[in-house]
Amino acid sequence: MAIDLSDYEAGAPFQGDYKKTLAELQERVSRLFVANLVHKRRAIVVCEGWDAAGKGGAIQRLTAGCDPRACKVWPIAAPTDEEKARHYLWRFWRRMPKAGEVAIFDRTWYGRVLVERVEGLASEAEWRRAYDEINELESQLAADGTLIVKLFFHITQATQDARLLARLDHPWKRWKVSAEDLRNRARRADYLAALADMFAQTDTRWAPWTAIDGNDKKAARIAALSRVAEALESALPKGPPPDRPETEQLAQALRGKDG
Repeated sequence: MAIDLSDYEAGAPFQGDYKKTLAELQERVSRLFVANLVHKRRAIVVCEGWDAAGKGGAIQRLTAGCDPRACKVWPIAAPTDEEKARHYLWRFWRRMPKAGEVAIFDRTWYGRVLVERVEGLASEAEWRRAYDEINELESQLAADGTLIVKLFFHITQATQDARLLARLDHPWKRWKVSAEDLRNRARRADYLAALADMFAQTDTRWAPWTAIDGNDKKAARIAALSRVAEALESALPKGPPPDRPETEQLAQALRGKDG
């Protein structure tokens, strides 16, 4: 079924002990990141959403306590001149995870069919072509054994306005708000149309989208971490990797020293 963002606007508060549930999820995710590392698998977490929808907070909690060797966060900004001189996917190919790594993208190649489409930074021919290019990119990655988890954080206009105002009123958070945020806000209808096309064209069996109701931050964080954990658990082997040939020899050497 197609994703309808109006189904993700209830903002129902998290039911239960948030701190306890979050701590358990973070420990679960941390173990799974290590399992991904030792099994030398690759995974990508795509984080898209409205400004102030909670992507950053969810990523912070997703990576809290994780072994830094097991994951890499990529905050994606506007392309540099070097990147503009190449195909738009080039800068993302350079950031794809190596064996044993989870790559977490805060904004992604979907900018081509969202902000670049709406703001006129890509021609209609370019952004329409991008649906096939993106699906082929993700298909190639999935066929090569890379797990892809795609999250979209949705909030209502009222929630976004309240959060942007709260940031502007906070001396240590107002730096997060730019004139671009307000320009994007004014074109919400255009972005909703672009999002509907994005979901219809790129919600594939090898890389499906998960919409997150971000109107309650705590519930959104639990939902996001749960989705990542479930996807990793389904993709990773259940047990540890085979021992290296020298592992038992090392253990015997240490036991001998203890004796």
